[in-house]
Amino acid sequence: MTRSPLMPKATAVWLVDNTSLTFEQIAEFCGLHVLEVKGIADGDVAHGIKGMDPISSGQLTRDEIKQAQEDSKFRLKLSEPKVEIPEVKTKKGPRYTPVSRRQDRPNAILWLVRNHAELKDSQIMRLVGTTKPTIHAIRERTHWNSANLQPMDPVTLGLCSQTDLDTEVRRAASRLEREQKEAEKAMAKAGTLLPADETTGADAEAATVAAAAAKKEPEVATLVTAQEHAAQKAAAEAAAMAMKRTEVSAEQPSDRTSQALAQDAREEAESVFAKLKELKVEDKDEGEDKDKEKGEDKDKEKAEDKEKAEG
Repeated sequence: MTRSPLMPKATAVWLVDNTSLTFEQIAEFCGLHVLEVKGIADGDVAHGIKGMDPISSGQLTRDEIKQAQEDSKFRLKLSEPKVEIPEVKTKKGPRYTPVSRRQDRPNAILWLVRNHAELKDSQIMRLVGTTKPTIHAIRERTHWNSANLQPMDPVTLGLCSQTDLDTEVRRAASRLEREQKEAEKAMAKAGTLLPADETTGADAEAATVAAAAAKKEPEVATLVTAQEHAAQKAAAEAAAMAMKRTEVSAEQPSDRTSQALAQDAREEAESVFAKLKELKVEDKDEGEDKDKEKGEDKDKEKAEDKEKAEG
């Protein structure tokens, strides 16, 4: 990037008045046209502009000017600045729309909404220079002049250039493609839905019934009281003692007394196991009786509700 003097025309005025440089040398150094430099020399251009000395401002040196005066082919070069000044990036403000064309903006917005529905509100704002409430009102047909609006191309209206419109449309298309790919990835991770035949067939109904029955099984199970639990625990301990006695008797089979003890232990163990079975059967019977009582109570409540409803 070639740098130009701080004040090109003022520098050109000073060089024309104080040096014998050619018009081509001054024009190339100041970034002006040769005819413009010639007009400065004739007094037709830059009339009233005071010349600025490039030597005092550190843009040129006397030796370089002297060398350029002696050689017409020598080209002046701007001296390197002692302090580097960073370039200031100016942000683009809202697009300015002339007063004579502001009445056409709603028509341009309607055209963009109909023909390029993929554009965001922010993109339409950049193209036409409008506001979000106006775009929303035109989309929802709540604009005060919606009955008289006619879609018109903003390029033909002069509100934006074709290059800007194509750029925004290309961005919107790439954004939609990216969103579609992300949605496909999410669907692939989540899995697909089962067919309707599998979810509404007889097998599905049987599976749902089995699941409901499995949920109800814990509710049907009866609670064991503290006394029954203590009795079962005592019976289990007695059975364990009997088993130990049988083991001891099996190790000493020669003694008749030990054989008799082993027989007694077996009988005692059998009686204990029989008691345990009786307790389990009683628990089941009590659970069934309770379930029947609950069912009868529910039937009674339903009958009473029906009678009240009929009454």
